[in-house]
Amino acid sequence: MLTKAQARIRITKLRQEINHHRYLYHVLDRIEISDAALDSLKHELAELERQFPDLLTADSPTQRVGGKALAAFAKVRHSTRMLSIDDAFSAQEVQEWEDRNSKLQTANFKQQTSGYYAEIKVDGLAVSLRYEHGALAVATTRGDGITGEDITANVRTMESVPLQLADPVENLTNLPSPWKSWVSVSMLGQLARAAKTGAIEVRGEVYMKKSAFAKMNERQKKEGKELFANPRNAAAGAVRQLDPKVAASRPLSFVAWDLVTDVGQQLHSQSHVFLCLLGFTTHLELERRCQDIAEIVAYHDEMAKRREKDKLDFLFDGVVTVVDDRKLFEQLGVVGKTPRGLLAYKFSAEQATTMVEDIVVSVGRTGVLTPVAHLKPVEVAGTTVSRATLHNIDEIERLGVKIGDTVIIEKAGDIIPKVVSVLPKLRTGKERAFVMPKRCPMCHTSVTRAKGEVAVRCPNPSCYASRLQGILHSVSRHAFDIDGLGEKIVQLLMEVGLVRTPADLFHLTVGDLQPLERFAEKKASNLVEAINAARQVPLPRFLFALGIRHVGEETALRLAEEFGSIEKLREVGLEQLVTVRDVGDIVGNSVFEWFRNRENIQLLEQLQKEVKISDYIRAGGVGVFANRSMVFTGELESMTREQAESKVRELGGHPTSSVSAKTSFVVVGRDPGSKAAKAKQLAVRVLNEQQFLAMIQQ
Repeated sequence: MLTKAQARIRITKLRQEINHHRYLYHVLDRIEISDAALDSLKHELAELERQFPDLLTADSPTQRVGGKALAAFAKVRHSTRMLSIDDAFSAQEVQEWEDRNSKLQTANFKQQTSGYYAEIKVDGLAVSLRYEHGALAVATTRGDGITGEDITANVRTMESVPLQLADPVENLTNLPSPWKSWVSVSMLGQLARAAKTGAIEVRGEVYMKKSAFAKMNERQKKEGKELFANPRNAAAGAVRQLDPKVAASRPLSFVAWDLVTDVGQQLHSQSHVFLCLLGFTTHLELERRCQDIAEIVAYHDEMAKRREKDKLDFLFDGVVTVVDDRKLFEQLGVVGKTPRGLLAYKFSAEQATTMVEDIVVSVGRTGVLTPVAHLKPVEVAGTTVSRATLHNIDEIERLGVKIGDTVIIEKAGDIIPKVVSVLPKLRTGKERAFVMPKRCPMCHTSVTRAKGEVAVRCPNPSCYASRLQGILHSVSRHAFDIDGLGEKIVQLLMEVGLVRTPADLFHLTVGDLQPLERFAEKKASNLVEAINAARQVPLPRFLFALGIRHVGEETALRLAEEFGSIEKLREVGLEQLVTVRDVGDIVGNSVFEWFRNRENIQLLEQLQKEVKISDYIRAGGVGVFANRSMVFTGELESMTREQAESKVRELGGHPTSSVSAKTSFVVVGRDPGSKAAKAKQLAVRVLNEQQFLAMIQQ
């Protein structure tokens, strides 16, 4: 029997050997020993750890097996927002994207794009991994981009995710040849120090290989269990299982696509090289630096052909193009939820044929009647489709579609199903033409169609369907954000007469809810608490919650920036509205008319009695932070990051995500990241939370 000292040496060597073969298989796609031999090494390691339990560490390969099931996922705030990506579907749209960025650069930075990095867009679930002192500490889902769910227990079961970061110096030999010249000795040293002593944040995609998915479904079939629909759903479902053992039973993979932490990389492409050196799976051999749009288009077309020939063992729906210069990427900034320096160039949507079994009209929150094709279920782009929007009567006439027709459908951008065309030669003569109803299918009010518009509307503001969709819109995440008010709960509240408008929600009490079906005392209390938490709302979210036609999140923010308060917006004239940036005649007229409608004003005044609307001070206006940029790092105790950034905007400032010489302040909370060190390096003024709060109170 081994002594403890001997066991420690043997355990260390076993872990190194097992991790070496894990890296070969999952990152380099190479095999040196059989699965049986690898299992034998793992078995020996597990036995030694059982004999010497105090030598067991969290990063041991034996700890990938799922532990106890969780009661619920904990919420985790991201250090920086996980943003969305704008889509393009043609070379012209990609060129227009570059043209917009070029104009912005010429006007503001006097710097032109020096190149792009093009990479495959794997179809999976975005996750963020945080390593502390080289060991995996926290793994989170994207969530709403600001806050995600803690899925660490599930991610730890994935062989393709390193529990301990690799030594970049030792790993240099595994780097593909063309990239080795990119790495200097100083870079390697800086990366190695950061990996061992600091916090490293990596983002990437959890997915399931097609071959692994096929084997898993074969096993499901043999065991008489339900088959999974597609690899993406199977992967996403596994990641969000409360029982880690379920995640461990599914063959998940991880590919890294961003190194968020600044470890000296000046280019996004360098981030991919560094990720490979740290032991992560990347697609360096498939990715490419591109000098111009022509090269991006050529890369896109090449990857599309490989996809058509089924040459790669994973699903991907396009290529992602990134402005390679990280500084320029940050300067380009963000529009809404999407960075200007990032674009997803999607492949042509997959198509399939099916039959239109019926055409049914739905009624939206603005009263618009939308015809929806009910289809014979068919699989398109890996998912089963049974509904497709037909948009309006003009679109039906353009397509010439009838009930009973055989049609071609596609998923636009691999997401939204739509009818592309009809195959009239397959008609039998039993097909029926669709006729738009003259009365609303919900309230039977005569419908209207304004001159010059394609939309047919129910003009009844009391229509059940419109009211239902209006309330659901008002409680959504970017409006009042009231958790627990799904469609079935809202329907129940409307049916029993407790709620007719969004304002009625704020009158609900525990006593109102508790007698209802689906409600117990705890659930009723939680809902009332969620409603009360929404009684203070920023002006942009309040405007979005009103459901004004044509006013989305971005337009609501523009109106808030321009007018600052709901009172000023009520009184503004049409001439002033239409001159607001990104508003124009159609939106401006819609806003103007909304505030001249008696019932709308009644709703507005009812809501104002129930909620406090924070006025919006335009960035660059008056306030202690006027014309100053702020960066936050670490966790604040008195407020969330989102609340702090909102306060900065209210006081005239500009919250940003990266530190530069032009940054005015860096606010440091608990457990700050590398931004604090960079601020000191650049001589940027650093504030602690108390100093930041003191400035707010001024």
